[in-house]
Amino acid sequence: MDDPRTKAAQYRAEHDGEQGPREVEGPPRWTTREERVSAVEASIQVAIRRGDFDNLPGAGKPLEGIDKPHDPDWWIRQKIERENLTGLAPPAIQLRNEHRAMEETLDGFWREEDVREHLAEFNKRVKYARMQLQGGPPVVTPLHDIDEDVRAWRERRAAKPASDPEPEPRGSWIRRFLRGTT
Repeated sequence: MDDPRTKAAQYRAEHDGEQGPREVEGPPRWTTREERVSAVEASIQVAIRRGDFDNLPGAGKPLEGIDKPHDPDWWIRQKIERENLTGLAPPAIQLRNEHRAMEETLDGFWREEDVREHLAEFNKRVKYARMQLQGGPPVVTPLHDIDEDVRAWRERRAAKPASDPEPEPRGSWIRRFLRGTT
């Protein structure tokens, strides 16, 4: 089906003195490799003269990872690092990373109930991952002894300086507004 706009443009072109419809040129057709190389090189030189390559990030710096072996997934690894994305690894690796950072995570909790809840949820995810329902590498992450980890959490809190007061409950927004502590 012809587009009426195309027909109208062809009609105007024919009546404005041009002979017949123009042929649309496709991509350039090079017959030899040398022609292709010279055309690409010419395009690069034109872009350099226009300044298209000026002030690019990383200009004058060595290429990262040039000395490392080829990794077909290099781009996704760079994206994960650059964007600081989490949660994209297989469950076994995620659990290992969480296990390594468990003390730091637990130290962020204020209540023992929250610590116990977090440890129970972590152990539940480890048990589920050990069933290998999702595939991936084997799960070698140990389960946490909840009572032992809570005892260690209490000791770390007791050793911590008392300068970090427990945050007061915020209450409803209307009370904060009326008190002037929004």
